[in-house]
Amino acid sequence: MKINKEGYIIIGTTGTIFLAIWLLVYFLIDTPSLYPWIVAALLAVLWFFVAAFFREPRRVQIHDDELIFSPCDGRVVVTEVVKADEYLEGEMMQISIFMSVTNVHVNWTPVAGEVEYFKHHHGRFLVAWHPKSSTENERTTTVIRLKNGCKVLMRQIAGFVARRIVNYVKPGDVLEQNSVLGFIKFGSRIDLLIPKDAELFVEIGDPVIGSQTPIARLKRKN
Repeated sequence: MKINKEGYIIIGTTGTIFLAIWLLVYFLIDTPSLYPWIVAALLAVLWFFVAAFFREPRRVQIHDDELIFSPCDGRVVVTEVVKADEYLEGEMMQISIFMSVTNVHVNWTPVAGEVEYFKHHHGRFLVAWHPKSSTENERTTTVIRLKNGCKVLMRQIAGFVARRIVNYVKPGDVLEQNSVLGFIKFGSRIDLLIPKDAELFVEIGDPVIGSQTPIARLKRKN
């Protein structure tokens, strides 16, 4: 377990503010009292939860060209065939995963391949389960082309609380499967658009673990 680099400034700043608050309380109370230590305990718990938001667990990096892995921790909220409306064309299977504020917020690469397309979209901050969040919210779109020619689209979506998306890739990058791709601060949602004929392993309501849970199998090409 380690702390993702996106949390360094926030964790440090929060710790400094909490320490200043405690020192202020400590020196304002002249008489011996347990109150400063109660405040210290509460601030320590709050700081721990802030740090926990940015945890990055060490996980076994699995490689399988036929499998598509979950790009994040969370719960499946959508599995349906949709018409691709950005970069890709035609009908594709959409799998959407909702991340709560208690989930790990690191995002992983669901497949191995080359980044063919990337775009950051500015937008609204609707709640992540809103039907229009996929097209109207702040989001990034990444299309990865596999060795067999298949393409997978991954969309990081900011929500009402999560208003900061980080993506570490750019067009032309060659990605290893289940390597760290980005981060969404304080939870939100990820959409995956995969070939419609892929074999689906998950249903709505299923919990998934990023980089560890296979969610679909690509159909072999002759």
